[in-house]
Amino acid sequence: MGKQQTRCRRDEDLTGQLGTRLRHFMHLESTSATLLVIASLLALAWANSPWSHGYEHLWETVFSVRFGDVGLSMDLHHWVNDGLMVVFFFVVGLEVRRELAVGELTDRRRMVVPLIAGAGGLLLPAMIYLALNPSGEAARGWGIVIGTDTAFLLGMLALVGPAVSTQLRIFLLTLTVIDDIVAVSVIGVAYTENLEIGPLVVAGLALVGIFVLDRVKVWRAGPYVLLVLIAWVATLGAGLHASIAGMLAGLLVPAAEPTRAQMEVATSRFRAFRQSPLPTLQRETRDELTRTISVNERLQETLHVPTSYLIVPVFALANAGVDLRNGVLGEALSSPVTWGVVAGLVLGKTLGIGGGALVATRLRLGRLPQGVGGGHVLGGAALSGIGFTVALLITTLAFDSETLQRDAIVGVLISVVIASALGWVIFQVAARFLGQRDAALPKLLSPPVDPERDHIYGAEDAEVTLVEYLDYECPFCARATGTANEVRDYFGPRIRYVVRHLPLAQHPHAELAAVAAEAAARQGKFWEMHKHLFEHQNELEHQDLAGYAGVLGLDVEQFLRDLEDPALAEHVREDMASANASGARGTPTFFVGSHRHEGRYDARTLIAALERSATGETARLGIRSRR
Repeated sequence: MGKQQTRCRRDEDLTGQLGTRLRHFMHLESTSATLLVIASLLALAWANSPWSHGYEHLWETVFSVRFGDVGLSMDLHHWVNDGLMVVFFFVVGLEVRRELAVGELTDRRRMVVPLIAGAGGLLLPAMIYLALNPSGEAARGWGIVIGTDTAFLLGMLALVGPAVSTQLRIFLLTLTVIDDIVAVSVIGVAYTENLEIGPLVVAGLALVGIFVLDRVKVWRAGPYVLLVLIAWVATLGAGLHASIAGMLAGLLVPAAEPTRAQMEVATSRFRAFRQSPLPTLQRETRDELTRTISVNERLQETLHVPTSYLIVPVFALANAGVDLRNGVLGEALSSPVTWGVVAGLVLGKTLGIGGGALVATRLRLGRLPQGVGGGHVLGGAALSGIGFTVALLITTLAFDSETLQRDAIVGVLISVVIASALGWVIFQVAARFLGQRDAALPKLLSPPVDPERDHIYGAEDAEVTLVEYLDYECPFCARATGTANEVRDYFGPRIRYVVRHLPLAQHPHAELAAVAAEAAARQGKFWEMHKHLFEHQNELEHQDLAGYAGVLGLDVEQFLRDLEDPALAEHVREDMASANASGARGTPTFFVGSHRHEGRYDARTLIAALERSATGETARLGIRSRR
């Protein structure tokens, strides 16, 4: 991946337009969790009603898709489990690939604690289950307790977790990445008995084809979708569960941030279309705009709603219906399989994940995300005991006996209730007695604007304040796109614009460029150098900076000496520390007054936020009197 393709924002859920994206997905997750509960209750009520035969008959209905002599024929239950659930695991794979490529997991150090906690959440549940079911066919059910239903977990987190749980969500999502990969691998390895080599080769070739499409930069989604369909059908033919095809295909679909070059081409196309609104230009403009968003993100955007609102609830409806009449419930409650599942999911996940995270942090192998406390982790660990989707799926694969399947399903349903309640209790205790309420990044600017230290464009006592943390090598920073100029032009003398540095690790020249701006500030030319650096983002080597100093009329020798001054490097590091303390994780990050701006960061949105701040208490909170 080229330098311009690296992310300029790492906690995308808290900055810019991607904050809106996360809030949208969290709404989807909470709604999906509600629909899951409704679908499960409906399935149970239907299966235990006088019309229960209709429930069984529905899922036994055979549905065929044929093209001449070739086709697929399965009952509706298998179409749901082996067909629709492929889409679910495909979306999971897409999310994992995106997190690894451009999201939270690009910083591999942040994976250490979730990895260790996730390992504990895999091993301890299986050990507890096997302790209660050490032999016979019942022992095959150990895989039921290792999986976590990511969608249900995040949905319940939105319902019973802290009011703001963005950082905890990131931690749990990182943890479930490993959980999902292991669970799908278990499905493929432990619960597959007969393999057909021919279809398996075809599936492998289809997956290789997806990899090749990525390598040759194919940006249209159609070829990827076609190969995913081929991989799915071939996997079914090979005797593997199709969830493997879904997960692997999702992991191979490319995710990348828009490059500056792509954005400029799309902008020029749009301008051309605005001047000459012709059909050919409309198609070209649409294609260029589409090209700027990766195939991965486009497919996620398309599939998230049907997956959350349709596929997962339908799966619950098809699998949660257990006839508990005629003493069946009593028999299930006396079965070691039922309680092995309950103990493995609820006790094993809570202690395994919570203990793993505690050991990792105590041994200083890593640390929890900022804003996440031990109570948050334990509450999230309890919610991880919701195995639902993955657990029900493995149940149908692990047992041939209908009795064992029934017992396991009862255990899974009981676990959902207990894990959700336990998670809620732990979150309440953590909030009341440990002060661990919101699991989110800080929202207030720290320290406040200091006229004696900060670089301020405008009057120190201006009506509104806009603070920007920026990186001179970031192609998306607002100064480069003109946003800050538009905002300043709109407010005129009513605004003061403040710049702080946040050079990111993936931009090798950004920190030196920040020091160069500070060196220019010593000669009264900060804003001139600030503008010049953004105009030459691709030329920020040491000799380039010296040349810019000459162009701006600075004393070049003094400028070069200042570049080596530890005090200026320390100034930049102080800005970086203040960004961390203020919850800024990427660039550009804006503060309106003293409050971190969330949502879109275009000029119109920022102007509206600043106008609101002018009439509220936040208008002056960013000001520190000179003392």
